[in-house]
Formats: sequence, structure tokens, C-alpha cells
Amino acid sequence: MMRGALGLEGKMKIRIFSLLSFAILILSLCAGSAFSQAGRGKARISGVVVDENSKPISSAKVVISLAQTEENKQEMTTNKKGEWAFIGLGGGMWRITVTAEGYLPNYKDVNVSQLSDNPKITIKLMKAAAAGQMQVGDEASLNLLDQANQLYAEKKFDEALASFQQLLEKNPTIYQIHFSIGDCYREKGEFDKAIEEYNKVLGAAQNDELKGKEMTAKALASVGECHLRKGDLESAQKFFKQSIEISPDNEFLAYNIGEINFSNQNIDEAIRFFELAIQIKPDWGPPYLKLGYSYLNKGDFEKAKLNLKKFLEIDPNSPEAANVKNMIDYLEKIKK
Repeated sequence: MMRGALGLEGKMKIRIFSLLSFAILILSLCAGSAFSQAGRGKARISGVVVDENSKPISSAKVVISLAQTEENKQEMTTNKKGEWAFIGLGGGMWRITVTAEGYLPNYKDVNVSQLSDNPKITIKLMKAAAAGQMQVGDEASLNLLDQANQLYAEKKFDEALASFQQLLEKNPTIYQIHFSIGDCYREKGEFDKAIEEYNKVLGAAQNDELKGKEMTAKALASVGECHLRKGDLESAQKFFKQSIEISPDNEFLAYNIGEINFSNQNIDEAIRFFELAIQIKPDWGPPYLKLGYSYLNKGDFEKAKLNLKKFLEIDPNSPEAANVKNMIDYLEKIKK
């Protein structure tokens, strides 16, 4: 009877763990989309657009959307003082893209908080002529860029690739387009072609005083991702290391490298980079959430609960909060 009871308990634990593993898989697959739904909230961010001499740029187009997506997009133009503001935003990572006639476009990823005031953001634009590059703010190019990004978001990578290549033909000196072309090749599984495009970014970024450091770090991380997807862990980690060394204070970079490792089930390395993101910015919620998921994958329920609770403490209004609370309750019911 005792052996039978123990056998039943063991089967129940296996079943619970299997269900939990399935829940973790669903959460890990949906985490990105869950964050992308954090479009509505009470947060406000504001800033100013200036030129190289810190003079305000009026009538600049400012577009905000959740980082790495095209969802919840809002846009406005700057006033005479170069100022802009958005309200009613949810917490999370947002991308602010700015374009203005006669200037090279620029963007900045920012973490928006609903629990505290968000600092004023300054985005600097460089004149196209001063950069030795052609103007890219024309309507045709902007429409083509929107089309390419939409196709990419829809996972129509062949069509997106064609659009980005067409955009590059119209704007051959805008080297960042090679980054998007590389992303398309990467998602198509053509990793060598992707690496070739990222290397073009690395070469051109050396002459970019404004965004060169950031683009170099991102390109190195992307090369690392290609090697990781090819199964070459040693080469992947080499490029990830170089990327972090170039931009050691960039919590977004560390977090994104953690995401890359997590999505490829390289959990120990994912944990390392999520922890690095937390070291850089301890009051930022997403790395704690992903650490929780990572420890769930490893079966370390105590560390999982610890990080999930920390996430709720930092970002209680997150759209993920309800799911996380349920997960914590579920974990606490599991007998040790």
C-alpha cells in the first residue's frame, strides 16, 4: 500500500511537472507578445529633438512603438521648441524613432515606468550633409521602410528582404539597412549571408560617431546569435562577450543576449545575461521575469519564485502580472 501510494504521488509530481513545463513553454513563447501588449497604461514620457549643436528641431516626426514590434504605434511632430510628449503608455521597452527633413533618422530604446516619473529624453539628429550621406527622410523611403518592417513583423521574410534591398538601393549610404537585411537572412536560416550583412554594419559603424558604438555592439550580438543557431556555442559566446565589452552599461543589450540564449534553450547563459542586465539596472522588471522563467526551466522553483515576486514588486501593473501571480500560487502549492 505504501509503495502504491508513493508511486501515485510520484506520478502526480511527474504530471504536475509536465503541466508546469508546458506552462513554461507557453509563457516563454508568449512573453514577447505579452510585453508587446503593454501599450495602454498611465505612463507619460516626454523629450526634445535637437541638432548637433543642441538647437531644437521643430516639425520633426516622432513615432513611438513597443520595442521590436510595430504594435501600439503613436506619432506626433515636435513644437517650435523641439518638444514632444506621449501619455497613456504601458510599462516596458519602447522605441522612439525620429525623422526630420535634411537630417539622418535616429532612434532610442527606453524603458517606460508606470511607478515613477520618467526622465526627459533628448534625441539628437545629425544633418545628412554633415554626415556625408544623402537625405533619407523622403516620403517614398519612409513608406518603403514601413512596408519592409510590416512584412518582417508578419514573418514574410522573402518579401521583407526584397523591400529592404530596394530601400538600400535608394539609400546606399545608410548602412543600418544592412542590419535589417541580415535579420531577414537570419530568420530564413541563411546564417552565412546574415553574418555577411552584419559584417558590413561593423565596417561602416567605425566611421559613425553618433551611433557607431551601439550598432557595433548590436551587430556583434547578432553574429553571435547566428553562430548559436548554427550550433557553434563557442563562437557564439565569443561574439556575445565582445558585444558586452563594447557596451557594458547597456541593460537592453544584456537582456537581448539573454533572450537569444533563452529562445535557443541555452538556459545557463541566459541566466548569466539576465543577471547582468539586473546588475546594470536593478529596478527594471523584465530581466527578473525572464530569470523566473529560466529557473522554472531548470526546475529550481525557489529561485523562480524569488525572481517572479521581485518582478511583481517592480512592475505590479504589467499585463503579465496576473499570470505571474497564478504561477507563484501554483508553485507554492507544489509539495517539496
